[in-house]
Amino acid sequence: MNIGYEFKNKKLLEVALTHISLANEINIESNQRLEFLGDSILSFVVAEYIYDRFTNLQEGRLTEVRAAAVCEKSLAEAAKRLDLGSGLKFGKSESTDGANKPSILCDTFEAVLGAIYLDGGIEPAREWILKNLTETIEAAQHMDFHNYKSELQNYFQKRDKNREVVTYRLVSRTGPDHMPEFTVDAMYCGRRIGKGRGHSMKKAEQNAAKQAMERLNIK
Repeated sequence: MNIGYEFKNKKLLEVALTHISLANEINIESNQRLEFLGDSILSFVVAEYIYDRFTNLQEGRLTEVRAAAVCEKSLAEAAKRLDLGSGLKFGKSESTDGANKPSILCDTFEAVLGAIYLDGGIEPAREWILKNLTETIEAAQHMDFHNYKSELQNYFQKRDKNREVVTYRLVSRTGPDHMPEFTVDAMYCGRRIGKGRGHSMKKAEQNAAKQAMERLNIK
């Protein structure tokens, strides 16, 4: 690993690299609480940075840039650059490829961040975030963002000129608690118009709306 931070309390790093599968097996603390803390710190620091950096962007665009910078893909890529996967400790219930799963790498990045904050405070945490994500944040401001749910709803409101709304129905939830997969139907006027899957309800709904737009050839 090449974390780029020297821990005074090595136990914090040990916990940050302990997957829930191992914690459940031998009854020790997992990295989930640190992940929760790191997620909050990450959101704050990135929001602060883009607020100061992109003074010409309005609230909606700032939200999109932050979301892109702290999404699973971005954090997993940062975790790979730091080789965090090599330090992860798993139990028998997790597959041997766990260290390469984007969702696990993303969670580990946040857990290590939480550990850095507890070990050194907000300034080392801020420095670590910006060292690892500044390029990602800068690139995010140029991305073309799509809110498929909003675009799909706007399409039907303009086409049908009524108040019917697109709704989203949970079809199934599978997988372990640490990496669930949701399947969702997009419904309009009682008819299924799209289906989507994702590791969160929000992602599954966006994918269902995207499929609906593709089926209806909405540009």
